[in-house]
Amino acid sequence: MSWNDFYQRQQALAEVLDSARRDLSAAFETVPGPFRDIDELLAALHRKWMLQLTGRVEVALTDTDAAPHGDRVEAVTAAWRRTAQDNPGLRAALDLHAGNPALQDVTAREHRMLAIAAGLAEEHEPPQDAARVGRAFVQLLRAAPDSGRHARPGRLRKLIPSF
Repeated sequence: MSWNDFYQRQQALAEVLDSARRDLSAAFETVPGPFRDIDELLAALHRKWMLQLTGRVEVALTDTDAAPHGDRVEAVTAAWRRTAQDNPGLRAALDLHAGNPALQDVTAREHRMLAIAAGLAEEHEPPQDAARVGRAFVQLLRAAPDSGRHARPGRLRKLIPSF
């Protein structure tokens, strides 16, 4: 991919996300030029999400490791929520197309990464098991209210053993 192709793709993603903020369903009525089809567009959107999410998770875990009683579950929860809060159009677009087969494998890898980062699964566990735990984790953090800075540490952690 040339630099020109890269910039065209980035511009198209920005336009789709801008359109999604105004009208989510209309944003996907046509696929912008550099992308061949909706599957390729969704893969690029998920890649954009993962770049931001993994960066925030790594920073959160680094900060947690430095804290005396750092809670990895809370750190990963905060990183996921912050990424979603800062990228509402991107998150909404991915949620709208969650059932698309093009997102199944990449979403499973995302869930596996979250489970491992939160300490809920181990690297050596079968990928599908770790992905299942990560999917449940994401469902829990979406369902639990975001209390912001006043959240009690470990509150979400207490729910995890019920997986």
